[in-house]
Amino acid sequence: MASCLKAIWNEGFQQVVFGATHLLFFSALISELTNQKEVAAWTYHYSTNAYSWNVSRSFCQKYFTDLVAIQNKNEIAYLNDVIPYYSSYYWIGIRKINNNWTWVGTKKTLTKEAENWADGEPNNKKNNQDCVEIYIKSQSAPGKWNDEPCWKRKRALCYTASCQDMSCSKQGECIETIGNYTCSCYPGFYGPECEYVRECGEFDLPPHVLVNCSHPLGSFSFNSQCSFYCPEGHQLSGPSKLECSPSGVWTDEPPQCVAVQCQDLPAPNKAQMNCSHPFGAFRYQSTCSFTCDEGLLLAGAGVLQCLAPGSWSAAPPECQVAISCPPLLSPQNGTVTCIQPLGAFSYKSTCQFICDEGFSLSGPERLDCTPSGHWTGSPPTCEAIKCPELFAPEQGSLDCSDTLGKFNVGSTCHFSCNKDFKLEGYNNVECTTSGRWSAPPPTCNGVASVPTLEVQCPVLVPPGQGTMSCRHHLGTFGLNTTCYFGCKAGFRLVGDSTVRCRPSGQWTAVTPACRAVKCSELHVNKPVMMNCSNLWGDFSYGSTCTFHCPEGQSLNGSVRTACRENGHWSTTTPTCQAGPLTIQEALAYFGGAVASATGLVMGGTLLALLRKRFRQKEDGKCPLNSQSHLGTYGVFTNAAFDPSP
Repeated sequence: MASCLKAIWNEGFQQVVFGATHLLFFSALISELTNQKEVAAWTYHYSTNAYSWNVSRSFCQKYFTDLVAIQNKNEIAYLNDVIPYYSSYYWIGIRKINNNWTWVGTKKTLTKEAENWADGEPNNKKNNQDCVEIYIKSQSAPGKWNDEPCWKRKRALCYTASCQDMSCSKQGECIETIGNYTCSCYPGFYGPECEYVRECGEFDLPPHVLVNCSHPLGSFSFNSQCSFYCPEGHQLSGPSKLECSPSGVWTDEPPQCVAVQCQDLPAPNKAQMNCSHPFGAFRYQSTCSFTCDEGLLLAGAGVLQCLAPGSWSAAPPECQVAISCPPLLSPQNGTVTCIQPLGAFSYKSTCQFICDEGFSLSGPERLDCTPSGHWTGSPPTCEAIKCPELFAPEQGSLDCSDTLGKFNVGSTCHFSCNKDFKLEGYNNVECTTSGRWSAPPPTCNGVASVPTLEVQCPVLVPPGQGTMSCRHHLGTFGLNTTCYFGCKAGFRLVGDSTVRCRPSGQWTAVTPACRAVKCSELHVNKPVMMNCSNLWGDFSYGSTCTFHCPEGQSLNGSVRTACRENGHWSTTTPTCQAGPLTIQEALAYFGGAVASATGLVMGGTLLALLRKRFRQKEDGKCPLNSQSHLGTYGVFTNAAFDPSP
């Protein structure tokens, strides 16, 4: 469709705005129209009344965009063709600002391409000719320009811009054209609307290189910046920072991380050096160990390591002659005898230790001085020989010559019985050099009738989760009553399994307890979530734990495990893996089971969900530093207290 001229007459609107009738707006649409639908385009308008330049501009800004800003001679030819002749001509949006002719609407200086002065213009005749008129349909100079005083009255030639705030995606300059606009994209952007950003793409990181990137316009795109750094003991070789340029190319290649270099180490004289170099010869974390020839002493550190600053952990050692071991002294209550072929306590010296009577050697009987200057062991000690600890017999007493109660060799002990009891065995025993008593301890037996039926021990009850069985000899819980204890499956006995009622009316031990068998503590890896209930204590017999995964992942393994009576879990801990929705998961999206009739209606939606889930898995894209808020990873237990023994 050819360009058209549209005249609009709206007398009521003119009266409201200007308070006069006969005001005609003329609009010339520059773009092609299809089926009379409106499109974004630059349109021209003019007033039928004449105003000063300032009033004309206010008129254009009020009803349109501004006084027209002409960009090229094609536009001038078009205006001269479609705008009607008017004797005083038309104001256009250019005036002198700081002695520069400037388009006031776009704030751009007049270019040679758009310049169209009449011959001899601008001449600033009589001075202060700072505004510009256009000779529409002039016989002598059609479409030409002339500078004029701004107070003169002329028609206003206005335009409505086709460029909008979001034109060119705010990533380029919107340039008005006849009937449309074009986008001049800023560096780094492209596309009809400058809607695309140049991409540099990801780069491969060399070993050990660490990077921190910012992406203001998209991942690894224009204006993305990446800073590089190295771990401890390494230094950058290359640029420390890269930028994605407007052309979609990185400003440089990524740097390398090179291990810090330490000074080369020569092997000391008469020594062997053994080194390992994980990052290169004598670089960071290189380790060298030193050993001297036999008979020589290593002076200095035996192992050196190349540290992060590029220096060794110590100075290189040396091998010296005359190796000697620390002097040895005779142990208390003993003696040492040495053979020293190369000097006092020197290399190859051998020392023998002997203890006095009544004492035994604790430690090695012989020590040798090694080439490293160390004895083959720690010096021994002579410990007094002891016999087993003795106790007074029931219904008797014990008196020993060893007042400190150490029962050393030579100690003697005397036994005696209470009234009405007879001593059976030796009443005196002695601790011999073999560490044994000269006779076994005696016992005290009753020789007369004893009121045993009067002896009564406290009543016993079975422990919780346990069993008790008693043999009553002289009445219920009387003298010599013996009780046996056990625990139910899943519980273990803590304490003596058998107790007996003594003549003193006390049991030989306290009642034992039954504690739940412990299973190993469960740990799960993210993102598995676990919830546990504990009947008899955390991770004990009877504890049950259930597992689930965040939305979008499925459980690989059993959903439940229990602590068995043998102290083992019934199943292993599961893992989470991404995968397509199961039918149960899909039904869960609709709040529960779906009836068969409803299922036919919802089938399309269910299929869409499954396809969406499948695409998500294929894309393999996930946000950096993603976090789940569906639950806290780790172990959840109840507050049951497990009073472990």
